[in-house]
Amino acid sequence: MEDSSLKIGPFELNSRLIVGSGRYENATMMRQALDLSGSDCITVAIRRERLHDAYGDNLLDHIDSEQTILLPNTAGCYSAKDAVRVAHLGREILRALGNPGADWVKLECLGDSRTLLPDPISTLEATKLLVADGFHVLCYTTDDPVIARRLKHAGAAAVMPAGSPIGSGQGILNPNNIRIILEYLKNEDPEYPVIVDAGIGTASDVAQAMELGADGVLLNTAIAHARQPLVMATAMRHAMLAGRQAFLAGRIPKRLYAAASSPMEGVIATHPFPRNETK
Repeated sequence: MEDSSLKIGPFELNSRLIVGSGRYENATMMRQALDLSGSDCITVAIRRERLHDAYGDNLLDHIDSEQTILLPNTAGCYSAKDAVRVAHLGREILRALGNPGADWVKLECLGDSRTLLPDPISTLEATKLLVADGFHVLCYTTDDPVIARRLKHAGAAAVMPAGSPIGSGQGILNPNNIRIILEYLKNEDPEYPVIVDAGIGTASDVAQAMELGADGVLLNTAIAHARQPLVMATAMRHAMLAGRQAFLAGRIPKRLYAAASSPMEGVIATHPFPRNETK
């Protein structure tokens, strides 16, 4: 089945998998994993010290900015003021590179350092400020349907509910909330992008997110910290495709009892079904 590309504001992505560039052993491993994932959008933490790995290599030197759209993010920000400042820094860096991702941002405005869950009030405040300044904002948020709808109404280009806390690998803890978010936002605009972000641990989590109807998945640690990152990157690519195709195909309804897959008409011999009764 043919599938359309993922559209977020003015951006159009061939892959529905967005991957991060952090936490890899080295820049070479990062580059190989990103290639194998099939992603054409890579998110980068825009803090000057984070643009270099432990060996002093500039991560941007290992990313083909002509073939890849960079998505700057505000990771590590704990206030709307800091997030807005870092977003502007990302815009400056990407404009200097001539990368088309200069005018969008993945907004992370965290509430505390232990859970790394977003502060909904500061996130909403930062969204309004950045939208007013011409940014296309992709909002990392909790799986609360109410705040998700508020962020959309504030002008967010996409809402990105967490499956579980960042880097936890717990997968999607509350699929029902993801379903409600999708229902709320898609009823208003069927084309509005909802992307599951954070907590992905393995390929089946990606497939589950896509089968729920999410438009995409953003992940980093699940690949970077896998025992074999390159193998996991390939697995994530296939899981994304499988989950998306399964959603488009439509699963069969769940039944309490069996339903024969072969017709009963025309069988050679029939026998009465045994009765479930006691003598």
